[in-house]
Amino acid sequence: MKITRRQQNGVTILDMAGKITIGVGDVALREAVREEMDNGTRNLLLNCASVTTVDSSGVGELVHSYTTTTNRGGQVKLLNLPPKVHDILTFTQLITVFDVYDDEKEAVGSF
Repeated sequence: MKITRRQQNGVTILDMAGKITIGVGDVALREAVREEMDNGTRNLLLNCASVTTVDSSGVGELVHSYTTTTNRGGQVKLLNLPPKVHDILTFTQLITVFDVYDDEKEAVGSF
């Protein structure tokens, strides 16, 4: 998985592309979130527009990202969930845990 970082109005946006799966994408996401938290980031937006697959480890890593950020006084929100990812989060009822947005401007303004 490829993750690129950018800033917008005090919000760090992680643009993720590829698979959030065991052994690859889950590790990349964990490291990216940890790095952002260590650098003082508190508002984190995960842009999932180019995510192709999420397995159980990937879902676990999304939850870990949420927990880690919240425990450090920050917020993590999701942007542009592909239908497959949205369905997984709905099925696991995690959709009620995350703030999910389809519009980047609206998402950034919500922090």
